[in-house]
Amino acid sequence: MLLREIFKAFRVTLVLWLITALIYPLIIFGFGQLFFPFQANGSLIKNEQNMVIGSNLIGQSFTSDHYFWSRPSVNNYSGISGASNLAPSNQILTNNIVAQIDLLKNNEIQPTADLIYSSGSGLDPHISIESATNQINRIAEARNLETNQIETLIKQHIENRFLGIFGEPRINVLKLNLALDRL
Repeated sequence: MLLREIFKAFRVTLVLWLITALIYPLIIFGFGQLFFPFQANGSLIKNEQNMVIGSNLIGQSFTSDHYFWSRPSVNNYSGISGASNLAPSNQILTNNIVAQIDLLKNNEIQPTADLIYSSGSGLDPHISIESATNQINRIAEARNLETNQIETLIKQHIENRFLGIFGEPRINVLKLNLALDRL
């Protein structure tokens, strides 16, 4: 009697394992590949030579005056998600914020929240429209471009709210910098 119950439990476990560990993941994988291949494969962005240069979902650090700068990242956009978890009273956090504000002001960029503070994930690829606009003069001077050319690029790369209601309009920094290179 006990042996039969153990065998039944083993069969149930095996069936549930097959469903949850093999069948369900294969169905979801197939569905993603069939209907959403770009997203299912990491939303990768490629250059003209068809080489992967980044992802639509993960930010990159840009420090050159020729490019729009991204949000600061605690983990330097390494692909590892997470914030610093430093308290507002922590002197290291205060020093990082002051240094970021000084860097922006020294480059004649009006500081905005997303150019001062890192995101919760540390991987955010977006900045606000205001943050992009505040960098126009620096980029125009570094690239010898007219400011209206850069303003046009910014307007072309605005991503609206998700489903029209979630979040704020934003700009993907990598996509904007790639467009800047194509000018």
